[in-house]
Amino acid sequence: MSEEVGGEPDPERLAALEKRLSQLKKTEEAPKRAADGDLRMADMAWRMVIELVSGLGIGFGIGYGLDAVFGTQPFLMLIFVFLGLAAGVKVMLRSAADLTKAQARAAAAGKEGK
Repeated sequence: MSEEVGGEPDPERLAALEKRLSQLKKTEEAPKRAADGDLRMADMAWRMVIELVSGLGIGFGIGYGLDAVFGTQPFLMLIFVFLGLAAGVKVMLRSAADLTKAQARAAAAGKEGK
């Protein structure tokens, strides 16, 4: 069959098989890395949405509570909702800047490795 007379496997066929296996492993790893990147980006997007909504919610809660205490029904609630929105946007922009810096560092590390 594919074995030599002495019972040893053919080294050329083994080398070809190892080469094919390594190529298949490389092609399988690439989509996984892309999928991991997509998951990280989706995770970051959800984080930003949660930061924005939590800022709004906290501002609403503080404003509503202060309105109930002082009897100034919509006034403080509106002010604190806008303050909460501003805080949420600020935190969201900081997260986006951190993500951009991390991507720039990864790109620089990738260029140095080549």
